[in-house]
Amino acid sequence: MVRLYLVRHGRAAATFAEARDPGLDPAGTAQAEAMAARLAPLGPLAIVASPLRRTRETAVPLERHWHRVARIEPAVAEIASPEPGLTERGEWLRAVMARRWSEVSSDLRRWRRGVVDALSAIAETSVVVSHYIAINVAVGEATGDDRVVGFAPDNCSVTIVDVEDGSFRLVERGAEAATRVL
Repeated sequence: MVRLYLVRHGRAAATFAEARDPGLDPAGTAQAEAMAARLAPLGPLAIVASPLRRTRETAVPLERHWHRVARIEPAVAEIASPEPGLTERGEWLRAVMARRWSEVSSDLRRWRRGVVDALSAIAETSVVVSHYIAINVAVGEATGDDRVVGFAPDNCSVTIVDVEDGSFRLVERGAEAATRVL
């Protein structure tokens, strides 16, 4: 059994509809430091992060605490939008978030499967710094919930999932909050 500590990145300097790859704002940096202080006694653990700036910046305090470098895993990046414009991108995401995986395009179902497969392939207990929808994928897989969004992980919340032989079990949902996604 592998335990995964799924961390949503700290508060970004811009939303999904405002920028493609923002870093953290000052509050997000403080959230990342607080998260690392909370998780530090568990480690050193392997660290996995999406390639996007806000997840890489969120992982930095853990890297410092544990003297480890995060492995970058593209499959746990945020959901890929087919929309080229930022305004359209936000509208697209709002529509997707209101649906079920069984109702979305085959491309999005493949993306979801890629998240599940990447998390299943992690061979040791790890902290995975990822995104709102990707964390919802793991929770949905663990609970059998087909909704794209089943809960609202707060910035730097920690959701714990155990994975064994490709099966996910939710141990603990991270803190929820009204959050800026769009």
